Amino acid sequence: MEHRHLGRSGLLISEIAYGNWLTHGSQVEEDTATDCVHAALDAGITTFDTADVYAATRAETVLGRALKGERREGLEILTKVYWPTGPGPNDRGLCRKHLLESIDNSLRRLQTDYVDLYQAHRFDRFTPLEETMEAFADIVHQGKAHYIGVSEWTADQIRRAHALARELRIPLVSSQPQYSMLWRVIEPEVIPACAELGIGQIVWSPIAQGVLTGKYQPGQRPPQGSRATDDKGGADFISRFLRDEVLERVQALRPLAAEAGLSLAQLAVAWVLQNPNVSAAIVGASRPEQVGENAKASGVRLEPELMARINEAVAPVAVTDPAITYAQTPTQRP
Repeated sequence: MEHRHLGRSGLLISEIAYGNWLTHGSQVEEDTATDCVHAALDAGITTFDTADVYAATRAETVLGRALKGERREGLEILTKVYWPTGPGPNDRGLCRKHLLESIDNSLRRLQTDYVDLYQAHRFDRFTPLEETMEAFADIVHQGKAHYIGVSEWTADQIRRAHALARELRIPLVSSQPQYSMLWRVIEPEVIPACAELGIGQIVWSPIAQGVLTGKYQPGQRPPQGSRATDDKGGADFISRFLRDEVLERVQALRPLAAEAGLSLAQLAVAWVLQNPNVSAAIVGASRPEQVGENAKASGVRLEPELMARINEAVAPVAVTDPAITYAQTPTQRP
């Protein structure tokens, strides 16, 4: 497993990170979740990403138990805050009260004294950005988080937050957007801004929620038990890709993956890692063996000619317009 610097910071993270959105505490039993975490550790993955909202806070708890006993200094634990975690009006958003309470709750569930990266899961248009960043600064200065980051923020929002972070002398080092061959909305604006500011991307859904594994066939119903048919979540995220024109393009990638000696999933993960602004790609799993297979994408270098052919194959169906966001910032308080 290779490691990369997170942006221009000194922090090294595994270029493939393990994430537990939709799985831990929800789609898989805890024993299986623990086995997946241990498979990630066996593959050399040291970076683990979660969020307080995943499985209504249960995902953090499961991850904390799965990592218990591991040498804390050898891990990078990432979590996020923003979405509702309780019934109260302040159990959500990025106000000072919610941030200071949420970090303590996350640390308790994760069974750790600090997280390596604390991320704003969305931009909060109802809280002054100054208030949010000052609360993040207090969290960093208290030693409860080493670095801060954002998730699904626009280039303008990132620039504003970065300027405040510099004033407050805290390290804003990461952005966590969706990014894959099929979803490239960060390329025109977010990536250039982050490259300029020294912010690295920790991308989610590099396999497009499983579409880039090739298991969804054009003209056929999604396989039973796949994410597209799971009523516990994820079906809405994947639906936009389940069109024959998209699935036909994915199937056209098979000979290119074979040429590189990779599975389609490995090709998809390796593709996002070719972008120099990407520090890590987050992969999830419902079975331990999936972790090991995806981890084989680490260290793969795709030749420029092959990258050009991949891009040519999927360009007609790739989403590139930065005005289209996968997870719009809510227009009302979450």
